[in-house]
Amino acid sequence: MHLTPALLTAAAGFGTGLSLIVAIGAQNAFVLRQGIVRRHVLPVVVLCAVSDVALIAVGISGIGAVLAHAPAAITVIRWAGAAFLVSYAVLAARRALRPGTLDAAMEVGSATLATSILTCLALTWLNPHVYLDTVLMLGSVANNQGDSGRWLFGLGAATASITWFLALGYGAQFLHRVFARPNAWRVLDAGIAALMLALGITLVTS
Repeated sequence: MHLTPALLTAAAGFGTGLSLIVAIGAQNAFVLRQGIVRRHVLPVVVLCAVSDVALIAVGISGIGAVLAHAPAAITVIRWAGAAFLVSYAVLAARRALRPGTLDAAMEVGSATLATSILTCLALTWLNPHVYLDTVLMLGSVANNQGDSGRWLFGLGAATASITWFLALGYGAQFLHRVFARPNAWRVLDAGIAALMLALGITLVTS
């Protein structure tokens, strides 16, 4: 099958976007947890995907070059993100240490839609790595594709983001039986706590 230059550019964007987003991070850990408990999965997935698409568009439009010369803005985001990640790590650690909060049925009813959305927004927009990956890195690579090619590249990257979050959010539901056991929740929340704490420390020290 012969691929046209347009398809090749879009495919390159898809592969680049997927390679950046498929990583163990705060946002992905939150989506995974929401998928496991089957709580507000669609709003969370849509919010993550739309946020990524918006950030990719911002990077392609040239804002990434502006941010590259505004280290003060990145510094503010870094400290705010670190504070939030550490706070979230403490909450996850408390869940892991208190068996009474590890029951799947209780977990499903514990988070409102507003809480889930606010948490998702914070994990997405207060994470400097999101700007580095989508706005700066993807934006830079996309703008090397020419005036028309950059938007095809961005379309491929946006498609990768949507595909990933749908797969992560709804694929996690198949793990529901595994996490019917309290010990499984303890391990998951302990891992999330360690991850969030490590990311928060990395943001401050990097």
